Amino acid sequence: MSDETLSRPKGQDFEASLDRSDKTVASFEHNQKGLMDHIQKALHGNPTLVPVIVLALSVAVFGVIAGGKFFSAFNLTLIMQQVSIIGLLAAAQSLIVLTAGIDLSVAAIMVLMSVIMGNTAISLGVPTFFALLIGFAGGTAAGFLNGLMVTRLKLPPFIVTLGTWNIFYALNLWLSGAQSIRSQDIDASAAALKFFGEAFKLGSARVTYGSILMIVVFFALWYLLNKTAWGRHVYAIGDDKEAAELAGIRTDRTLVQVYMLAGFICAIAAWSSVGRIGSISPQAFYEGNLQSITAVVIGGISLFGGRGSILGALFGALIVGVFQSGLKLAGVDVLWQVFAVGWLIILAVSIDQWIRKVSA
Repeated sequence: MSDETLSRPKGQDFEASLDRSDKTVASFEHNQKGLMDHIQKALHGNPTLVPVIVLALSVAVFGVIAGGKFFSAFNLTLIMQQVSIIGLLAAAQSLIVLTAGIDLSVAAIMVLMSVIMGNTAISLGVPTFFALLIGFAGGTAAGFLNGLMVTRLKLPPFIVTLGTWNIFYALNLWLSGAQSIRSQDIDASAAALKFFGEAFKLGSARVTYGSILMIVVFFALWYLLNKTAWGRHVYAIGDDKEAAELAGIRTDRTLVQVYMLAGFICAIAAWSSVGRIGSISPQAFYEGNLQSITAVVIGGISLFGGRGSILGALFGALIVGVFQSGLKLAGVDVLWQVFAVGWLIILAVSIDQWIRKVSA
């Protein structure tokens, strides 16, 4: 053994160890992504893309099946009129679903507020303007009640709104005496309640103010959710409520505000519904809760919260309207129209589950 080796401290023979070390370079396996992976990623980044594609395909298919009648200005504007109320309810529902909740009381709030507006203006003789304000305040208060029980009592939104759906429906029957307010009575005492049922000519099309109202509400909510800090808080709560709290977001206060805004939109829908059906009926829009959820799901808003665009619910409502109109013009029975919409819901949820795997 050489003198150099003997003089080297024990455990410090770095050069010798280096010579015996593995010289191979670390490498990572690169998975080649296929077309479906790229589509999945694109849809995850643009959740509104799916309902837009479905809407375009639906219009094209039913245009071929039903012929020129489907593309007539009368039929297209009729579709807008038919979905205007469900669209407004879907807008309110979307706010709740984005926070990972669900609201089974939206239609009950709407009908109750229409009854309150009608009875206040017609039976009590209160000026229509103040009757409307009372209805708006009532809708906001109903939403506040839902939000308060969700945040303070820590009850699941499904259970809370299932209970308030029954409460609001019972109040509706009690206040109305299970009697409708006729169109003639509305015209005589509070004609402004039917304002959103009026229409104007646009070429050969007949556009109602209710259809315009629906579009305005959706774009106002889109701005609120995408261009304000409050909107980002809503998405954050739906994505992960605990993480949002750790980030300093006052989650309970924001949730109450979401439910209050949803209730206010239901009151707007109540005013619009009077013009849509021409009267005030305590039995109207009984299936509005499920129809609003249908529009939200088909519109690509995730039921797990935190993902989706409010405009998706608008496209979802239009898809349902296009399907119903197209199948009706094609001579398909109403039973099979409901059957088709049921499959649409299942397909929409399946696509949502598939898209969510990107972030898994």
